[in-house]
Amino acid sequence: MKYTNAKKILPEKLIIEIQQYVQGETIYIPKQEKEYNSWGSLSGGRQWLEHRNAAIRHAFKNNSSIEQLAKEYFLSIETIKKIVYSHNGD
Repeated sequence: MKYTNAKKILPEKLIIEIQQYVQGETIYIPKQEKEYNSWGSLSGGRQWLEHRNAAIRHAFKNNSSIEQLAKEYFLSIETIKKIVYSHNGD
């Protein structure tokens, strides 16, 4: 996390207002929500998981058992159930 002296970037009037609440401490100012990227959107992780889950649903619809899928994908039976019974892939 990068720290910047408030005097270098904020108007004095705003600094005086902030000092009404906190002085001499480090505070974190988060990004606006619209600036956040959703998990995995930059790395491709989300897309990979969506592709994997679609393949699991497809295999389940084509008569692969939950136990077979758990072994094949190295996932727990409960995780496979969540994937195949969710409505995300419909």
